[in-house]
Amino acid sequence: MSAPLPPIPDLDATQRIAALLAKAARQEPRLSGANPTDLLRLVKDKRAILRGQLEGRDVIFRVHLAPEAGDAQREWDEMQRLWPLMSAGDLRVPEPICAAPDAGVTVQEAVPGTPLMELLYSLDAKGRPAFMAPAAAWLRASTQSSEDWQTAQPQRWISRASRAAQQQPFAALREVEAGILAHMERIAPIIAEAPWRAAICHGDFHPNNLICHGARLTGIDLGGSRRMPVLKDIARFAMHMGRRRLRLSGKTVLGVDHDCLQSFAQAFGLSPLERSHTLPFFLAFEALIRVETPALPSARVVRAEKTYRALLADLQRLEDGGRLI
Repeated sequence: MSAPLPPIPDLDATQRIAALLAKAARQEPRLSGANPTDLLRLVKDKRAILRGQLEGRDVIFRVHLAPEAGDAQREWDEMQRLWPLMSAGDLRVPEPICAAPDAGVTVQEAVPGTPLMELLYSLDAKGRPAFMAPAAAWLRASTQSSEDWQTAQPQRWISRASRAAQQQPFAALREVEAGILAHMERIAPIIAEAPWRAAICHGDFHPNNLICHGARLTGIDLGGSRRMPVLKDIARFAMHMGRRRLRLSGKTVLGVDHDCLQSFAQAFGLSPLERSHTLPFFLAFEALIRVETPALPSARVVRAEKTYRALLADLQRLEDGGRLI
């Protein structure tokens, strides 16, 4: 690669990105003509995402800053797995163009459109619910070919949630999270009695990883894809909006939007047990695993507390025999 990099605020990252792109060009001759022009995102010590051109096409360069971890190879494998299944129609993934996984570099088409979360914020409340069924349909399309059933392992997820909760810096949130964790423990033996729906899932499925262009939804950022419980990805999507108090249908359940959960429940044909206990279990997990930091604006912390208190109240309703979803 001979083209200069766009301005990057971190000098160490600039040098690392340049070295990896040069290494990638040695491994994949097509990358010798790479022309990155804009830095879209830099996650310190993890990855850089750049827009640019290759062979006359607008593309996205994803540079994994620690290629030895194998993330680029997993991302490339997942793009190639899904592309034949989701290359046409309204539910898509970006076209994989080329890669040098040992150098941590993958290249995919630049997808036109607007991230779904950004689009939802721009709409009035009445226009938002219509996007939930397509979002659910995208996840269903991406997981259907790999779906099977696996032995339930609730304690593994409880352990992860417990470790995250111990890092919570805000006292008011620690109090609520302790109650949520207690309900996860209560639910665990109930959901352990039946296998869990599993598939190769997105791994970081939230609305900004769906790009909306007219009726088309394209899922991006596939590097975290791996086999896991499907309901974990559903919970991630719903809780991402719930934590930000994004209003959709006007009805909240388990701290998140009711119509959002219903859309996913219908798309996947969730069983009564999945609706009543397994999905609430993973919503509780998603509430605890994303630890708020002291640097967050106070309004974000307040919104998180409201969401977690609503989740806790509905988990108590479940214990009392209420039906929520």
